[in-house]
Amino acid sequence: MVNSQTHHSVKILLLEDDFLLGETVEDLLDDANYSVTWCKNGQEALDAAFADKYNLYIFDINVPLINGLTLLSELRAAEDHTPAIYLTSHQEKSIMQEGFRSGADDFLKKPFDSDELLLRIEAILRRMQGSTKKCTGKLCIDAKRSVIYEGERELRLSKKEYTLLVLFIESGEQTTSKEMIIEALWSAGGSVSDGSIRVLITRLKQELQSMEIQNIRGIGYRLVS
Repeated sequence: MVNSQTHHSVKILLLEDDFLLGETVEDLLDDANYSVTWCKNGQEALDAAFADKYNLYIFDINVPLINGLTLLSELRAAEDHTPAIYLTSHQEKSIMQEGFRSGADDFLKKPFDSDELLLRIEAILRRMQGSTKKCTGKLCIDAKRSVIYEGERELRLSKKEYTLLVLFIESGEQTTSKEMIIEALWSAGGSVSDGSIRVLITRLKQELQSMEIQNIRGIGYRLVS
């Protein structure tokens, strides 16, 4: 369980236009020693998200100016991967599906139990503490599970493709040389053809949608957005 004594360092952005409910949730989170910023409309929440870093978003959907679904989609498009919980009175499955597609991590229907909200917050924070993610653009490595995500999509990669893409992501804007690729993917002393490397590069290019692998002639490869 996340230690309650450390809650004060956890910053939560709350979006809720219902004053009574917003005040109730704010008091609940304050009592649990979370640091809360409460916004009453989507534009205010968007500005707050761009102005500061948060550990968790809690968003209502039907709010003025920018609804919660559009807001989270815009944040995800801006490479903001902060976990998010939706609070909503919507019962339709389609709304829930759209919520998860927009990048939500959890969904809680109104009216909800206060203890359940706190438990769900704890679960997400535990998961984030246990995560070993490193991101470049929309690509995120989850080393704990040995998978790579492009946005919300898990890439389907072989072991060598995974290792190679990790190498590119960790290199950032630096060019990855052919020698570095061979050292990472093949045992020392083994003979590796340029064709073997090109096959892996081609496969990664086919899998990626938001980023490209650029061939730096005579030097190596670089991941670019």
